[in-house]
Amino acid sequence: MSTTAAKSNDLAAALANSDLLIDRATLEQAIRDMAAPIRADYGDDDVPVYLTIMHGGLPFAAQLAMEVGALGLDLEFDYLHATRYRGATSGGELTWKHRPATPLQGRRVLLADDILDEGHTLAAIRAWCLEQGASDVRIAALAVKVHDRCVPGLHADYVGVEVPDRYVFGYGMDYHEQGRNLPAIYALKE
Repeated sequence: MSTTAAKSNDLAAALANSDLLIDRATLEQAIRDMAAPIRADYGDDDVPVYLTIMHGGLPFAAQLAMEVGALGLDLEFDYLHATRYRGATSGGELTWKHRPATPLQGRRVLLADDILDEGHTLAAIRAWCLEQGASDVRIAALAVKVHDRCVPGLHADYVGVEVPDRYVFGYGMDYHEQGRNLPAIYALKE
């Protein structure tokens, strides 16, 4: 059996052993609902640097960008790729794969990511942005996991949905590097 076939079977098995937590329509509405508070927080002449956190933040960030654009907020796009997971299910040391090319000195930054879980990666990214001279760093997260283990002082400024403290995947979040493009959020059965 090829590696691709084995991965497909793993994802199929995971889906068969998962609960559908949040469907596509609900997620899309949550993203639309996030746009108005974001638009309200940035003035007409205030173009934030919009940093998508790869890979997980991509589906969410694209849709959110269109929603705030529809409300008249321009964004300067860039991205970063920093990970603590590298395919594993628990985090290790932060590894930078790509840093943004856009200068952040004196700029407002809006980070877009798929999930805020414990927040170690997002805390390190936020600290890096501030070290680069960003005047303000805010976080937009599609999902926030409900538990009490988050990095102290870290929170998402804009939240789409809350998810339980379970292994979740889909809509940017992966199941062993698979399933990021599933149009819903699933959780493995406990």
